[in-house]
Amino acid sequence: MAYRSRLAYLLSSPACRLSAVKSVAVTGNVVPSCRREFSWWSSVQPAPRDPILGVTTAYLADTRPSKINVGVGAYRNDEGKPVVLECVREAEKRIGGRELMEYLPMGGSARFCELAVGLAYGEDTQVLKDKRVASIQALSGTGAVRLFAEFMKRFQPEAEAYLPLPTCSNHHNVFRDANVNQHTYRYYLASTRGLDFEGLKEDLKSAPNRSVILLHACAHNPTGVDPTPEQWKELSKLFKEKEHFPLFDMAYQGFASGDTQRDNQAIRIFLEDGHQLACAQSFAKSMGLYGQRIGCISIVCAEATEAATVKSQLEYIARPMYSSPPVHGSLLVTSILTDSDLKQLWFKEVKEMADRIIGMRVALRKNLEELGSKHSWEHITQQIGMFCYKTV
Repeated sequence: MAYRSRLAYLLSSPACRLSAVKSVAVTGNVVPSCRREFSWWSSVQPAPRDPILGVTTAYLADTRPSKINVGVGAYRNDEGKPVVLECVREAEKRIGGRELMEYLPMGGSARFCELAVGLAYGEDTQVLKDKRVASIQALSGTGAVRLFAEFMKRFQPEAEAYLPLPTCSNHHNVFRDANVNQHTYRYYLASTRGLDFEGLKEDLKSAPNRSVILLHACAHNPTGVDPTPEQWKELSKLFKEKEHFPLFDMAYQGFASGDTQRDNQAIRIFLEDGHQLACAQSFAKSMGLYGQRIGCISIVCAEATEAATVKSQLEYIARPMYSSPPVHGSLLVTSILTDSDLKQLWFKEVKEMADRIIGMRVALRKNLEELGSKHSWEHITQQIGMFCYKTV
């Protein structure tokens, strides 16, 4: 029994099974000759779970039919199902079977970038007429911010980045991996569940001159709290005084208020005041193109020659990261924005989504108050976009 138990123990290791059998056959003894194989990765520890994506993982594992996913921000209909916009379906029909699958250039589709920047800055803005904007296609908003962070590290290595507190958790990962020194500035005021405007100004005044400041153009993630137009104008003046560089993350243009022009007003205010700035765009939410990973990074420069040089460096950074961006998403966006009927249909659909979210906020607040809750729920309707934020 002892012999058989020992044999079973030895043979329980797949790596030892064959060598143990050979040992018995040759010597009659169970003395396996295998050794533990060297591994390059034995010291690797499990990565920490993403706090946002982990919510979705828990949701998928839950078997209860009444579950609700409060994880990653993605639009759903009344049945909790993903929505594909009609304008996107029509664009798919138009490009299906008609386009080649060749690599895009390192900078992506030039036509897509032209349209994306026109949407973000306003088609009639002077910086576009002067060809002062360097832009390349990016892997959605995250990829756009990542490209800028790497660009910043290479060409302004002494500059420091300031991120709002709180902000999208992945922002910190992006600047960390680009080896950019990062700090936070006050943004959310728990006592009012609104903007800590005085704290924000104080922190940005205290930041070293010529710092890079990350701003959410609209529908701030995760608070849903935005500055007013008057506050944006005051911030623009402060940036001028401190020579700060604004980096706008704009993931929700049109999706926040239902009006693309209203949602890019912060960028237009800064442009009117003569700022050089950068904008990281995403079409994941506004067009429902989550899985297409379609975005754009653009940088306003001093003049056209500088813009061409900056664009070449952005392409150079993208080359070893992913070589060139995917083609399908750029074709979809280009088809929608170049066809007047599809563009108007998109305006209609994105407004319907925004209005539905606003209406759901009103209904949620109304129901909570009618249930007799003694808490204040004003923040639900005062905040905007996909996020509702409250700290305990």
